[in-house]
Amino acid sequence: MSDHPARYWHPIDGGRIQCDLCPRDCRLHEGQRGACFVRQMVDGKMVLTTYGRSSGFCIDPIEKKPLNHFYPGSSVFSFGTAGCNLACKFCQNWDISKSRDMDRLMDAASPDDIAATAASHGCRSVAFTYNDPVIFAEYAMDTAEACHARQLATVAVTAGYISPEARRDFYAVMDAANVDLKGFTEDFYVHQTGAHLAPVLDTLLYLHHETQVWVEITTLLIPGLNDSEAEVTALSKWVATELGPDVPLHFTAFHPDYKLDQIPPTPLSTLRRARQIARDAGLHYVYTGNVHDPEGSSTYCPGCGQAVIERDWYAILAYRLDAHGACSSCGHRVAGRFGEFHGAFGPRRVPVHIHTQ
Repeated sequence: MSDHPARYWHPIDGGRIQCDLCPRDCRLHEGQRGACFVRQMVDGKMVLTTYGRSSGFCIDPIEKKPLNHFYPGSSVFSFGTAGCNLACKFCQNWDISKSRDMDRLMDAASPDDIAATAASHGCRSVAFTYNDPVIFAEYAMDTAEACHARQLATVAVTAGYISPEARRDFYAVMDAANVDLKGFTEDFYVHQTGAHLAPVLDTLLYLHHETQVWVEITTLLIPGLNDSEAEVTALSKWVATELGPDVPLHFTAFHPDYKLDQIPPTPLSTLRRARQIARDAGLHYVYTGNVHDPEGSSTYCPGCGQAVIERDWYAILAYRLDAHGACSSCGHRVAGRFGEFHGAFGPRRVPVHIHTQ
């Protein structure tokens, strides 16, 4: 199922084509691949080389995406492919996102196979994750359509680096997104991710103001690179001003990996300081992640301050919201997407193999 006809490209001079999927605007000769490595010029057209092929399937708690306000406690069927359109030196999934070995994609599955399997396992949603679904947009969008046909929600875990036309089509079939806001300076984006800040901010503005997609933001704080009080303050104030106080913001801990293996892990104190800065900026829902911090993992009612969802890692210890997200103490509605809560899936991770026809 690989070498699927791709969208978002046009011919240019010299017998080349230009990819219009993301702001990189890769210009390709016959046989050449884009920076993402999975979109290629073949016979004068663009193809997606990873359509229908995955690096693996797994059932996770939705909080692991991380999404704390999108049907909390539910299970999400997760998968990715290979490649990425960013070049983050700190990538935590570099063995997948930076893979140039298509043989790593051992699990084949059609969009309907994925939706059917997710439904049969009782999952509430399907997440396109592990590597950025922007680069396998056609596969993700087809799968999202199959999921909606089975009343499954769809989740994109993404860096938000996508061009306006593709962004409109892609998010038209997504119900939720966690967008990685890698840092809040152009210098950080250029030198640490090989990309630019402005297109990511544009994606966040588009999602919040022009779609019904539920959005949460994650920023991985890397010691000495993007964790200064000034940068965290600027980021938090931008979210509060441009997106509003109800967009959840996750500050997560860096662990030495890939090309930044000499930088130490993020101290818990840094994450807690960032959380306080963001709360002081007016944000209602700020979380710490990749560390053991029950206070920073829990959700608090903006109305009365009660802990309405108490978490320890990915386990939910107490749940005090009704089906509409209203606080059991004061009735204030917590922002998000909620339903009847009948217990949590829990912190387990369940690998799944799809048996195709």
